Amino acid sequence: MTYAASYERVLARTYDSVYGLIRDPSGDRAFYVEHAKQSGGPVLELGCGTGRVLLPTALTGVACVGLEASSEMLAVLREKDPPANVELVGGRMENFDLGQGRFRLVTAPFRALQHLLDVEAQLATLENVRRHLAPGGAFVFDVFDPKLARMAVLEEPEGPGVAFSHDGKQVRRRESVRRDLTRQVMTVTFRYESDAVDLQGVTQIDLRWYYRYELEHLLARAGFGELEFFAGFDKSPWRAGQETVVVARAPDRS
Repeated sequence: MTYAASYERVLARTYDSVYGLIRDPSGDRAFYVEHAKQSGGPVLELGCGTGRVLLPTALTGVACVGLEASSEMLAVLREKDPPANVELVGGRMENFDLGQGRFRLVTAPFRALQHLLDVEAQLATLENVRRHLAPGGAFVFDVFDPKLARMAVLEEPEGPGVAFSHDGKQVRRRESVRRDLTRQVMTVTFRYESDAVDLQGVTQIDLRWYYRYELEHLLARAGFGELEFFAGFDKSPWRAGQETVVVARAPDRS
């Protein structure tokens, strides 16, 4: 991520208000919570952010660890007074160390892996996840499958964005996009408008898009076994241009 600390604060503080509107309807929270319950725990969530998925998971009683690189996101999460079965860790996906073979389930909700911009970082993360999984454990994550016609548009001008309320204040987040087809990286610029000065700012994030068989290749190189691909959180059969949801199993050596 490439935003300045002051603008990261705006993103973190308004995160729940924005994505309560535009992400919750996807059904992703219920999907990840169900996988956590089935696993029995412990569960590690990569890129836990403000706890949008982590906290409902913890409420099931499953032991959870949340990993997050952003101190601002973790600050928002800690203000929510997480329950005792939640451990929060500041760190990056590529090089965290929480104990080999510790987790029955590792998750990376809401496209967290798309912040990994090159193959070196992607493989480092996948191999690290693989080391942390117990035999037969699962790595569950989602990414968007690129719609080719849209990816071919190198620049999308700023649009109307999304309007939302945060702490009783009205905010509009506008966004524009630039795409680098060679690197498969899109730079999204968010601009926050509000009468409240502390809710104004401009911030950028870089996201790498993946193709399905690119993901299969990366997961195989990292040592995963059985792979399942779905189109969305209702586990519909995979098809191009839809939300890609992946369940990757560590080999069962028991």
